Amino acid sequence: MTVELAANDGMIPTGPGLDASPMAVRGMTVSYGQTPVVFSVDMTVAEGSMTAIIGPNGAGKSTLLKAALGVVSSLAGQVSVFGKPLDKERSRIAYVPQRASVDWDFPTRVIDVVLMGLYRELGLLRRIRGQHRAKAMACLERVGMADFADRQIGQLSGGQQQRVFLARALAQEADLYLLDEPFAGVDAATEKAIIDVLKSLKAQGKTVVAVHHDLATVAEYFDRVFLINTRKIAEGTVEEAFTAENLDKTYGGRLATGQIDQLDLVAG
Repeated sequence: MTVELAANDGMIPTGPGLDASPMAVRGMTVSYGQTPVVFSVDMTVAEGSMTAIIGPNGAGKSTLLKAALGVVSSLAGQVSVFGKPLDKERSRIAYVPQRASVDWDFPTRVIDVVLMGLYRELGLLRRIRGQHRAKAMACLERVGMADFADRQIGQLSGGQQQRVFLARALAQEADLYLLDEPFAGVDAATEKAIIDVLKSLKAQGKTVVAVHHDLATVAEYFDRVFLINTRKIAEGTVEEAFTAENLDKTYGGRLATGQIDQLDLVAG
């Protein structure tokens, strides 16, 4: 991992309350070859919020999330998680990757995928006991997949696979949930099931950040937005930041006026 942490034990000393935020990113820069994908981006995740990361294709949305986690290398950047270095607080984070990035041919059952979320609880010997299976089944029940516990993961539909990966994240009992395009390619029933679970996490005081592509549901699903197109365009509550002006800057005029008019935007 090449994410550099700030000098004072990985904290980012800029602004009251910032150190304690679930995730704070400063100066994140990622380049693929000679092309910067994310350039000097700052982001502060508000505790107990649901934040959508939005922007056009190739804008660096997923890359920003993965660089903050150290999944991809960065040229520069500082990250703190709940005011501490990432490695010290990683157990408080659950990450759901893009479904397209997963090898679904791997021969494993649904229940085993969810049990992977309990790896810290299982310990080095990985002894799976009855209480572990019960916990995994409860997570599957929560996403409507309990009846598929013994099914091979590769036999599921795309929406069902996404639900299973969300169940794995729930098993971690994290404080910060990071999801990369959780609604991409899923059916309407799965999308509703996922957003219901995410909203229930928020109601429990958890923090949710999701890379999101459907502008029409931003105001309905989220309370905060982060707009990016290689650089940060805007960040804040939906009321503050999800505006026609910021969308025009983010998408570079690629959104038609009619599309913007159809969105649930706050004037200004």
